[in-house]
Amino acid sequence: MIEFKQISTSDIEYYQFMESLLKTAFPKEEYRDLEDLRNYTDDVKIFYNNIILEENRPIGFITYWDLDDFYYAEHFAIDSNLRNGGYGKKVIEALCNALDKSVVLEVEHPTEEMAERRINFYKRQGFELWVNDYQQPPYRKGDDFLPMYIMTYGNLSLDKDYEKIKKRIYKNVYDA
Repeated sequence: MIEFKQISTSDIEYYQFMESLLKTAFPKEEYRDLEDLRNYTDDVKIFYNNIILEENRPIGFITYWDLDDFYYAEHFAIDSNLRNGGYGKKVIEALCNALDKSVVLEVEHPTEEMAERRINFYKRQGFELWVNDYQQPPYRKGDDFLPMYIMTYGNLSLDKDYEKIKKRIYKNVYDA
């Protein structure tokens, strides 16, 4: 059974697992400085840094933000030794069932095979792709905005909710 365990930096073994997986699963421009992440993990009440467990064994991590009437899933990764084993589907299904609000996430434009596969994965889990002009603000000064799309799960509408979602993510997650 999939479990989510919110962690802090004092959960040394779990935190090191998460940080190591973050660095191998994402390019540096797609996550904040690790010291900032540690501070968010310990001090920001609307930020949730979770180890994903199956039978008490860490299999991945997911971070998300509680942004009032939706959750923004910022980072999600499964241990590379366990990928393509059905864990991603189980985790997203468990997450969407566990959270009491809609879920929003960012995905790269489908210009490469992996980005296209990622979009299709989320679509199979019930997410809707919003193809619109969205730019992910940089995590570090001097980096560029990254062209992304928004995907949503739950009762959200592109026409009605896009601007609100974008503003809350920019303000709370990127301080932009």
